[in-house]
Amino acid sequence: MWLPRFTNDRRIASLAIVALLAGGCAVGPGGSVRDGDIEVPAKALTLYEQAVSSMAAGEMTDAELRFKEFLLSYPDFPGAHINLAIIYSGRDDDAAAETSLDEALRIDPAHAVALNQLGMLRRRQGRFLEAESAYLKAVTAAPDYALAHYNLGVLNDLYLQRLDAALEHYERYQELAGEDEQVGKWIVDLKRRIDAAQRTANVTE
Repeated sequence: MWLPRFTNDRRIASLAIVALLAGGCAVGPGGSVRDGDIEVPAKALTLYEQAVSSMAAGEMTDAELRFKEFLLSYPDFPGAHINLAIIYSGRDDDAAAETSLDEALRIDPAHAVALNQLGMLRRRQGRFLEAESAYLKAVTAAPDYALAHYNLGVLNDLYLQRLDAALEHYERYQELAGEDEQVGKWIVDLKRRIDAAQRTANVTE
C-alpha cells in the first residue's frame, strides 16, 4: 500500500532553530559564539537566546523584534537572518523570507541551514529543481546535516518522482538522526515500489 508523505514545515522549522544553536554556531573563549566570521560576546547572546526562546514558544512577533534588535549590533550574524526567514515563512511572507535568506547567504554562501531554508522556500513556490539545488548545496557544505537529507528525500519522493534518490536520502537521514518510525515506513514502501518497477521493466524487455 502506498503511504502518503506529508511535509511538516512547523516541525522542520523548529529543528532548524535547534541547528542554529547546536550545529550552526561554534562556542569560543569565555562563552562567546561564532557564526561564520562573526563572533558575538557571551553577554550579547542573552538577547539572541531570548529571541530563540520566544520563537520556540511560538511568540513570533516578540522573537522578530528581538532578532532585529540583535542585528542592529551584529548585522553580519547569519543565524539571526535565518531565524527571521523562518518566522516570515511561517507567515507565508515569501518576499521577506527570501530577503533574509539572501542576506544570510551574502554573509556566508555555504551556510547549510540557510541553504536548507532556501530549498524549503523554493519547494513551497513549486520551483522544485531550484529547491533541489539548494538542498544539495546544503549537504555539500555539511554532509552530516540530517534535515537537508530529509528534505531531499521528500522532494525526490513527492515532487520529482525519483525513487532511488529519495530512498538514498531517507536512509542517510535515518543514519544521521536516528530511527524515525514514519520515515522507516516510507523506506519500506519505497523499496517495494522500486522492486515492483524493476520487475515490470524486466517483463517488458
